[in-house]
Amino acid sequence: MPLPRKAPTDPSLPPPGRPVLIAGPTASGKSALALRIAQAQGRVIINADALQVHDAWRVLTARPGPEEEAAAPHLLYGHVPRGAAYSVGHWLREVAPLLARHPDAVIVGGTGLYLSALTEGLADIPATPPAIRAQADARLRAGGIAALLADLDAATAARIDRQNPARVQRAWEVLQATGRGLTEWQALTPPPLLPREQATLMALAPDRGWLATRIAQRFALMLAGGALDEARAALPHWPDAPPGPAAPLWTRAIGAAELIAHLRGQISLAQAEAAATLATRQYAKRQSNWFRNRLGHWPQRALP
Repeated sequence: MPLPRKAPTDPSLPPPGRPVLIAGPTASGKSALALRIAQAQGRVIINADALQVHDAWRVLTARPGPEEEAAAPHLLYGHVPRGAAYSVGHWLREVAPLLARHPDAVIVGGTGLYLSALTEGLADIPATPPAIRAQADARLRAGGIAALLADLDAATAARIDRQNPARVQRAWEVLQATGRGLTEWQALTPPPLLPREQATLMALAPDRGWLATRIAQRFALMLAGGALDEARAALPHWPDAPPGPAAPLWTRAIGAAELIAHLRGQISLAQAEAAATLATRQYAKRQSNWFRNRLGHWPQRALP
């Protein structure tokens, strides 16, 4: 049954009838903007954030709360159980039927790979066998990212983000498992599910100082709102191995490792808060750089 619609009297609202895609770094106000658009125009909101899909974290990943969920339908939030495999391919397969039912959805998130795969297509690369993954983990531990980079084919090595261990390891695993470089697989990418010319695109570009202040304030609010309780619930399931590219996806929520370290008596709560705030700022910087390099053609929406 279609959602009730309000007349779009606000000239800043996007044109009706087509999907809206909102990208931006963490704490940049994406969710609030998505909710304003959804409420004003009777749209649903679809999550495009790889951290917010996990059911283990609501507060720590700044997932919309009950009030926001009551104000507009929110889809693909907190639906992946702890420890379950989940990737951009899983997300695309879930988004396809949702877009068919809600062709004017607001799709919002900070995971650029989700948004680029949606609008540019995703190569159908076979899954990595566990034995290859184990080899990659061992090689990374023994020789660092340089050991993996040294084995990549020239085309992939020239294009990949050489500072991102997870991306480099993925490329190494693909080459070892298939005999084809990641770049060769990407050349076989099928047409996108949602070509970007068929959507309204928004890339949030906040002022760095404003964003840094927001990040510091938000983590303090997370602690007040129950983030430590979430970490305490996760503690019995937390892996013994230190966090890294091979860590389970659900453990990569920003601030989780720091709060776990506090609960294990390794650092004070103040130290955990400071470290998590710094990690969040660094994450936001990586996101902003990725968006600028990969989504630079998206219209920029200035913020304070």
